[in-house]
Amino acid sequence: MLCVGRLGGLGARAAALPPRRAGRGSLEAGIRARRVSTSWSPVGAAFNVKPQGSRLDLFGERRGLFGVPELSAPEGFHIAQEKALRKTELLVDRACSTPPGPQTVLIFDELSDSLCRVADLADFVKIAHPEPAFREAAEEACRSIGTMVEKLNTNVDLYQSLQKLLADKKLVDSLDPETRRVAELFMFDFEISGIHLDKEKRKRAVDLNVKILDLSSTFLMGTNFPNKIEKHLLPEHIRRNFTSAGDHIIIDGLHAESPDDLVREAAYKIFLYPNAGQLKCLEELLSSRDLLAKLVGYSTFSHRALQGTIAKNPETVMQFLEKLSDKLSERTLKDFEMIRGMKMKLNPQNSEVMPWDPPYYSGVIRAERYNIEPSLYCPFFSLGACMEGLNILLNRLLGISLYAEQPAKGEVWSEDVRKLAVVHESEGLLGYIYCDFFQRADKPHQDCHFTIRGGRLKEDGDYQLPVVVLMLNLPRSSRSSPTLLTPSMMENLFHEMGHAMHSMLGRTRYQHVTGTRCPTDFAEVPSILMEYFANDYRVVNQFARHYQTGQPLPKNMVSRLCESKKVCAAADMQLQAWQLRFSHLVGYGARYYSYLMSRAVASMVWKECFLQDPFNRAAGERYRREMLAHGGGREPMLMVEGMLQKCPSVDDFVSALVSDLDLDFETFLMDSE
Repeated sequence: MLCVGRLGGLGARAAALPPRRAGRGSLEAGIRARRVSTSWSPVGAAFNVKPQGSRLDLFGERRGLFGVPELSAPEGFHIAQEKALRKTELLVDRACSTPPGPQTVLIFDELSDSLCRVADLADFVKIAHPEPAFREAAEEACRSIGTMVEKLNTNVDLYQSLQKLLADKKLVDSLDPETRRVAELFMFDFEISGIHLDKEKRKRAVDLNVKILDLSSTFLMGTNFPNKIEKHLLPEHIRRNFTSAGDHIIIDGLHAESPDDLVREAAYKIFLYPNAGQLKCLEELLSSRDLLAKLVGYSTFSHRALQGTIAKNPETVMQFLEKLSDKLSERTLKDFEMIRGMKMKLNPQNSEVMPWDPPYYSGVIRAERYNIEPSLYCPFFSLGACMEGLNILLNRLLGISLYAEQPAKGEVWSEDVRKLAVVHESEGLLGYIYCDFFQRADKPHQDCHFTIRGGRLKEDGDYQLPVVVLMLNLPRSSRSSPTLLTPSMMENLFHEMGHAMHSMLGRTRYQHVTGTRCPTDFAEVPSILMEYFANDYRVVNQFARHYQTGQPLPKNMVSRLCESKKVCAAADMQLQAWQLRFSHLVGYGARYYSYLMSRAVASMVWKECFLQDPFNRAAGERYRREMLAHGGGREPMLMVEGMLQKCPSVDDFVSALVSDLDLDFETFLMDSE
C-alpha cells in the first residue's frame, strides 16, 4: 500500500504541486557513482538480532531525524519549515522573472522539492513518532506548508510563468519528453484549483477544495469510529467476544474470522448500522467533488481523477469491471455453492448463506482442503531469512544489494528501526530505506511505504538520493526465537519492498515524478509483481529455512499455499464495499479499480517475462529500464507496452486476472501421492 498523506506529494491540497508521481530522464552521464562504505553489514543477520540500542557515542553529535540537523528536537520542525518557506519565496520570484524554457520546469520542481522535503517527512512523523511533542510539531509543519501551498495555488503570476512556456509551441516542441510531461503535470494540478478561471469562480474553486479536505477528514474519522449497543440487547453468551464499557458493548470491527455465526451477525449489523451523519458527510463530499470537477472543466469527478492513468477515462474502467464481472460470474456461483455446502456441513440447522458468512467459511474451506495453518509456515520465515531472500532476488535480478548501516544518534525515532543502504554493483549507492517493522504502542496498524525525500538531478550534477520508510507491524523476537512471519506477512514484506525499489530505481530528473509519484493504477504494479516472486517456489527455496533445524520449506507446502489463495477468489473479487466504512473513498476516489488493473499488468509481466526464470537478469534489466526507471515521467501505458512489447487491451487485462484463478493440476498430483 502506498501511503498518501494529506499533503503527500503536495497534490491533495496543491494544484501546482502534485500527488505522488514518478519518472526518469537519461541521467547516467550526470550521476556520479557513489563510493562503497566499509561500515555496511549483511542484511539478514541485522534483522535476526535484537537491536543494541543507541551506540555509546560520547563525542558524536546528535544528527536529527533522517539525518536532518534541525530535527534533533521537536522545535526543529519550525526551523525547517521556515527555511523551506523562505526558499519558496525566492524560487517563486525566480520562476516569475525567468524567460519561459526548460529552466522554468526546473525551478518549479525545486519549488516542489523544497516544500515536499518538509511536508513528506512531517506527514510520516505526525503518525509514526512515539513522542507526542514530535507528532504535534510535525502536524503544525503540515498545516504551515499547506497554507503556503494554498497561497501558491492562487498565485496568478506563478501560473502565468508556466502558461507562457506551454503556450509557445516552438518551445514545447524543443522540450525533452520528460520535461514536457512534468510541465503538463504541474499545469494540470494548477488548473484543478481553478486558477485559470475568473476571480469569482476561482474563489469558488478554492472554497470547494477546502470543503473537500474538511469533509474528507471527517469522513475518514467516521469510517473507523466504533458503534455501541446496550448490553441487554445482545445474547449473554456472545458478549464476552466484544469490549464492555459500563452498560454498553463496543463493536469496533466485523469479527469476520469468528467461528460463531451469531457473533459475526451481531458485529456486521451493529458495526455497519447506517450513521446519518456519516451518510450526509459522504453525500456532501461526492457532491462537492462533482461541483469542483465541473467548475474546472470536466464532465465528472471521475474524468478528472482518471486523467493520465492507464485507464484514461471512466468508460474504460467500467468496461474493465463489467467484463471482469461477467467472466467471473460462473466461478462466483460455484464459490458460493462451496460456501453454502461448508455452512450446511457445520451448521445444518441454519445453512442459508448470509452477508457475514463468506470470509469465514471460505477460510474454513481453505484450511480444510490445503492444511495451511500459519504456524506450520512461520518457523521457515524468520525475518532475517526473508530479508536475505529479498537480497538474493534483487541481486540476481537487478544487481542490487541491501546492506545494514548503523544510524547516527537521533537519526531514527525508535531503537528497533533499521537503516538499509541500497547499493548497485556498478552505480554505487542508490538511496536509503528505513525499516520500521515492529509493533509498538500507538503505531498505526498498516503496512505501507512513505516517500521521505524524492530523487532528482541537482544543478551541480549530483543526484539527490531518495529516502523512504517501509512500515510493517511484525511481532518482536522472543528469547527462544527470532521474529517469525506468517505467509501473509512475508508476502506483505515483498509487496512493500516492491514500492521501495520503485523509489530507489526511478532515476528521474525531477522529484515531482520520482519513484512512486505516478498514476495510481500503475503505482501498485511493482509491489504486486513482487508478490508473484514471493509465491514462486524457486524464489522461496533460496531463503525459507527452519530457524532451528535449517530444513528447507517443502515444495508441496508452497504449492498448497499458492493454490489455497484461489479458493473462493472469484467471490471475493466480486464483493462490494460498505460505503460508510470504506476509507479508500477518500484517497482512492474513482480509482479503487487500480488494485485490480495493477494486478492484471503485474500478472502479464510475470507470465511473459519472469515465469520461465524468476532470476532472469536480462528481463530484470528490461523491467528497470522500461518500467521502474521512469516513475511518473512517462505515460503509464507506454511503460507497459515497452515491457510487454505489445499494447494490452481491456480483454487482455481481464484474461490475466481470470487465468490467475485457474487451479494448478500439479498441486493435486503432489497432494494425492
